[in-house]
Parts: sequence; structure tokens; C-alpha cells
Amino acid sequence: MATSRKRSSRKTASRRVALYLRVSTTNGQTVENQRRVLQDIAKRAGWDVVEVYADEGYSGAKSRDQRPAFDRMLRDVTARRFDMIATVALDRIGRSMKHLVEFIETIKALNVGLYIHDQSIDTTTPAGELFFNVASAFAAFERRLIQERVKSGLARRKAEGKPLGRRVGWRKAKRKHADAVLKLRKAGVSVRNIAETVGIAKSTVQVILKEADAAG
Repeated sequence: MATSRKRSSRKTASRRVALYLRVSTTNGQTVENQRRVLQDIAKRAGWDVVEVYADEGYSGAKSRDQRPAFDRMLRDVTARRFDMIATVALDRIGRSMKHLVEFIETIKALNVGLYIHDQSIDTTTPAGELFFNVASAFAAFERRLIQERVKSGLARRKAEGKPLGRRVGWRKAKRKHADAVLKLRKAGVSVRNIAETVGIAKSTVQVILKEADAAG
């Protein structure tokens, strides 16, 4: 009986959650409404909010290099500072379905979930997993279309006699991002998603991994 009471008195570890907030313009918009909504949800669910990442005045259609809080959150994902990311809507995270799915694939490989309030999506539940699988199928189709366009473009450049070599600064990018690439790969993240997360070409990721393997 004493053992039973002891077990029942133990507190269940609360889920560590990071909040991501974003507004695309500074015309009177702030992230405070998003903050209040998500903090209220976290309180009711018993989540432990460990960090709040806010990008104000950054459009989801722009490069992720222009969303500093989002990039900082991705770096903290690899350090496993939290168990879930919560945001108010799909368009706060991804600038396209492809980008959203790649983001989910990356955090999923690191055992981090995603909660999206407006669409009631929680990737740690069966319903959220179903959404993710359907979205993945559409994203894969989009990737195939892009690959075909790239192949056509390369064939056209070759026919026109234009160079197909690597861009200037490739070696510098390789050295700068090597540690992040190797850390994500060790966590089981795919080459494509590593390239998307770090912001470098897939071919650069492949070279970094190949050189690391050769070095033993």
C-alpha cells in the first residue's frame, strides 16, 4: 500500500515546449496575441514553456536567413532543449508545404513534436501523424517537379556552353557548416533536410559527410 501511494504521488514530467511567434510586417502588428494564445494553451496542458522565439517583421516567403529567431530555434532543436514546438498556424512556420514537411521531418528525427493551434495539429498524435504523411506525399511530388526543372535547366546550360561548376565561396560554406551538418547527420536527419536546415546545397552536405567518413 505504501509503495502504491508513493508511486501515485510522483509527478509526471511536463512536456518542455518552445513557442514560435511571427508577424510578417511591422504595420501595427505584434506577436503578443500569438504569445497569449500559446501560453494559455501551455498552461491548460501543463506544458513547461522553456523558450519563446519571435520574428517580427519577417515574411515566411523570404529566405530563412532573414528569420533569425527561427534559425536560432533550429540550432536549439539539435541540442534537444525542448520536446515540442508550438505555433498558432501553419503559415507561421513554413513558406510552402515542401518547407513545412522538411521542417517536420527534421525535428521528428530529433524526437521533437510540432503543435499547430489553428489547425489543431499535433504531430505526436495519430491524427497529426496522418496529416504529416499526407503532406509528405504532396511535398515529394513537388520535389520531383523541381528536380525535373533543374535537370532541364542544366541540360539547357550545357547545350549553350555555359559552365556548370560550383559557385564561388563553396569551400568557405563547407568549412563554416561542417559541425552542424555532422551533428544533424548523427541524429539521423536526411541529407536533403540537413541542407534545408543549415541553408547550404545538398551537394555540399554530401561532400562534408564523405570527407568525414574518409577521415574515419
